[in-house]
Amino acid sequence: MDLEQQRYHALINQVKTREKEMKTFLSFLEEETSWLISPASTRFHNNFEQGLLRHSIAVAELLLQLKELLSPDINNESCVIVGLFHDVGKVGLPGKPLYLPNTEIRSSHGERKYIVNPKLVYMGLGVRSLLLVNKFVSLSEDEAQAIVYHDGQYIKENKYIAHHEEPLTLLLSYADNWAGEVLEKGKLKQKENEME
Repeated sequence: MDLEQQRYHALINQVKTREKEMKTFLSFLEEETSWLISPASTRFHNNFEQGLLRHSIAVAELLLQLKELLSPDINNESCVIVGLFHDVGKVGLPGKPLYLPNTEIRSSHGERKYIVNPKLVYMGLGVRSLLLVNKFVSLSEDEAQAIVYHDGQYIKENKYIAHHEEPLTLLLSYADNWAGEVLEKGKLKQKENEME
């Protein structure tokens, strides 16, 4: 088992009260969707195979760290669930991944770029993520809000809950931004600098 898999399983093992639901959800994700191989984006961060899983692990780990410092009363299980699955909508649906490889476009590093699958019904990422998670794992209101509004005020649709975010939503939003903007984009810039 490689380090990434160890980190993934260490997070999953923290889900105790909804362990059965989680196992069913993970079976669905791993066997029927592109969860284990999806990119995290078409062009922004982790736009490579397994990018979504790596991003999700990083977010869940950061969220647990932030929670310990800022709001230790939040349940670890909640952090793992919303951290790992805030972007799960990026898998699309069984047989219809959200991101399709676009073999005509390649980055300067040779990684494939992706296009959005036009055959999926259009909906916001947070809503698609909530749709998938809630089919298998029962969620609290706080967890549902965190998943749907994890992009914070960076997107227009989220203005609706401005100044009404629950602590879990705020922490998830920060962990997601830190992972994507600092950790992942920072690694990309480091790669670019090494290649020059």
